[in-house]
Amino acid sequence: MAEPDGEKGNDGAPDQGRHALLGLVFGGWAAQVVGAAARMRVADAVGGRTRTAAELAAEYGAPQQAIDRFLRALAALGVLVEEGRGRYRLGPAGEALRDGPGGMRSFAQMFTDPAMLRAWERLDESVRTGDTSFETVYGVPFFDHLKGRPDLSQLFNASMSQATADTAAALPGRFAFEGYTRVVDVGGGDGTLLAAVLAHHTGLRGTLYDSPEGAAEADRRLDEAGVAGRCDVVHGDFFASVPSGGDLYLLKSIVHDWDDDRAAAILRNCREAIAEGGRLLVVEPVLPDRVPGDGRAGLYLSDLNMMVNVGGRERTRADFEELCARAGFSVVSVDALPAPSTFGLIEAVPV
Repeated sequence: MAEPDGEKGNDGAPDQGRHALLGLVFGGWAAQVVGAAARMRVADAVGGRTRTAAELAAEYGAPQQAIDRFLRALAALGVLVEEGRGRYRLGPAGEALRDGPGGMRSFAQMFTDPAMLRAWERLDESVRTGDTSFETVYGVPFFDHLKGRPDLSQLFNASMSQATADTAAALPGRFAFEGYTRVVDVGGGDGTLLAAVLAHHTGLRGTLYDSPEGAAEADRRLDEAGVAGRCDVVHGDFFASVPSGGDLYLLKSIVHDWDDDRAAAILRNCREAIAEGGRLLVVEPVLPDRVPGDGRAGLYLSDLNMMVNVGGRERTRADFEELCARAGFSVVSVDALPAPSTFGLIEAVPV
C-alpha cells in the first residue's frame, strides 16, 4: 500500500488539496501511534534524557528495528526529536505525554481506547439517524459501560482530571468567588477543579457531587490540595436531584454529555436547589455562530464525539441561552476563560 503521489499543478507545485486530504486520512494512524506510546509509557521511558533505540529495545524486550521504526514515527509527529541517527529525546508533545503534573498520558490512552473509538466506525449511521452509535456497538450507554469496567472507569476519571488542569488554573482568578459562601460542583469528578477554586478562595466552602464511580478519587484529591476540611463529598444522581443550600452551582463538561431534554433536567434540579441570589456557572466549549476558517477543528470533532458516544452535543451561546431558559435560568454573560484553558464560562441567574 503506497501513499498517493501529489499531483502537480500547472506551475509544478503539489496539489495542496490532495495533500491536505491525505493528512486528514492518515490522522487516524497518527492517533494510534500516540495511543500506543501512551500505553507503553514511552515518554516516561525517555524522560529528560536522550535515549537510543537500542536502549529502549532492551528495556521493552522488543526487536530493535521495530522500536526504531516506532520512535521515528513519533519523531515525525513531534512527540520525539531525533538528535542523531537512532538517538531520541522528548519534543513538546512528548513532555505532555508523560505522567505526573501537567501530563496527559491517561487522556491520550483513554481517547485512543477501543471503547472511545469503535462507535466512530458507525459515524455515518449516527449522522443519518441521530442515534448514539456506542449503544449499538456495546449494548449499553457509555457511562453504564464504564460502571461495568472499573479499570476503564479509573482511566476515564484520570483522563478527565488531566483535561481539567488548564481550566483549574484559569477559573479561580476569573470569577468573583469571594462573593459566595458555598459552591456545589455538580458532576465534579475527582475534585480537580473544585480543589483549585477552594485553594484560591480560602473563605469558600464546597460540596462535590457525583456518582460513587465518578468521585472515587475525590477524597484523596481534596486532601492533597489541603481543602478537605472545607468540602463535603456527596454521592448521588444529578438527574434525580442535586444538593441544596449552595449559592453557586458549578458544572464543567457535564451539560455537553447530554441531549437537550436531559441537560435541561440537570439544570432544572440546580434551579430547585440553588439559594436565593445564587448563580450558575457552566464551563463548556462554546461553538461560534459560524465555523471559523482557522483550521481548528477540535470543537467540531468533540461535537461528533458527543453524538456517537454519549448522545450529547456542543452548543453555541444561543443554544445555552435556550437551554438555561428551559430550566429557569437567564444567561447574563458568556466569556472565554483565559489561556491556557480553551473553555467558555457561561454565567446564569435564576428567574
